[in-house]
Amino acid sequence: MLPLKNKFALAAAGCATGAVNGIFGGGGGMIVVPLLTAVGKKPPLVAHATAILVILPVSLASAVVYLWSGQFDAELFIAVSLGVLAGGGAGAKLLGSITPAAATVIFAAVMFAAGIKMIV
Repeated sequence: MLPLKNKFALAAAGCATGAVNGIFGGGGGMIVVPLLTAVGKKPPLVAHATAILVILPVSLASAVVYLWSGQFDAELFIAVSLGVLAGGGAGAKLLGSITPAAATVIFAAVMFAAGIKMIV
């Protein structure tokens, strides 16, 4: 059982995750995964899997707002969704077969590459 202080920290992280995901259209996992491992004391594989489950309702909430405001491209949605479904299934299967250390290194490398791409 987590101490109350940790539960509040995780709730605050949830708020930050929702805000980041809503503003940028993604990226909440970059907040959730490190906090689930550090504050929630969860192993990396559990943190990654939980982050995916947490991002689903956050993404749905953001999607409703974007749909409501008319910021939506159906053709783009269909094309990207097919790739995301295939990649998400493959990634989830792969996550179960790699070590926690490998998951952490891959996650860090992807975050680093994304940061460099945003700068350049």
